[in-house]
Amino acid sequence: MVGTAEHNLLFGYSMQSPVKPLPVSSGIGLRGIHVSEVLQSRPNIPWLEVHSENFFIEGGPLLANLEAIAQHYPLSFHGVGLSLGSASGLDLNHLATLKKLVCHFSPALVSEHISWSRVGETVMNDLLPIPYTEESLAIVCDHVNQVQDCLRRTLLVENPSSYIAYNHSTLLEWEFMAEVSQKTGCGILLDVNNIYVSSQNHGFDALTYIHYLNPAMIHEIHLAGHHVELVEGYPLHIDTHSTHVCNDVWELYAQTLKHTGPKPTLIEWDSEIPSLSVLMDEAAKAQMILENL
Repeated sequence: MVGTAEHNLLFGYSMQSPVKPLPVSSGIGLRGIHVSEVLQSRPNIPWLEVHSENFFIEGGPLLANLEAIAQHYPLSFHGVGLSLGSASGLDLNHLATLKKLVCHFSPALVSEHISWSRVGETVMNDLLPIPYTEESLAIVCDHVNQVQDCLRRTLLVENPSSYIAYNHSTLLEWEFMAEVSQKTGCGILLDVNNIYVSSQNHGFDALTYIHYLNPAMIHEIHLAGHHVELVEGYPLHIDTHSTHVCNDVWELYAQTLKHTGPKPTLIEWDSEIPSLSVLMDEAAKAQMILENL
């Protein structure tokens, strides 16, 4: 149960203005080093995605710049800190701050990860994997419902990249993702690179995963680069967001769109960030695939 003070914290903000959908085209993740260039030159980018927690602030130039950008570009908010899989419950202060931000900007989409990163007051700076069990499913669904009730809008949940599997999991990852969406009405942010990375690490068929999901569940797609490292002589695919999308992921993206139909698609690049023109070139590749289904 949410107490009176917590209820006011979560539900005390006014409703946001009407939400405009994202264009069904390819956008890029907006990173700090590109903000000035975007403001000054207003490049031809259909839409932008930002990490929600970067704007958990009260005023200042960072928020002012995002407000200026929002006048010209549709936005999607992508969170990394709600910890939907934490058995200790959601951080209500985090959720209230997210609600305030969402009410202020009315982004087209709001998303989070199927992962956990918090136990009580201890926070790990990582998106940690959860076991795919009925118990975990109930916890994630309860938290997704809580977030959607608070925000009064649909949340998207993103499939993880994974490097370990739990022996006591009773569901396949794609079954788990579908169950969360079916039970809560949330959407799925389908990260095609994550599916490819996990399929290579665990030996499952990526298209089996994708074809299992109802296309109506999928509201957005992510693409990113990854690296391969040898660990004890075995190749480990690591989701680094630090390089170009590889050819195999481009091919998997094209196959994905044959199943889902056109979806808003984002190029993620979070470390070793290149020039804005390089990101736009990657987005142009995605746009070409979108337009040539």
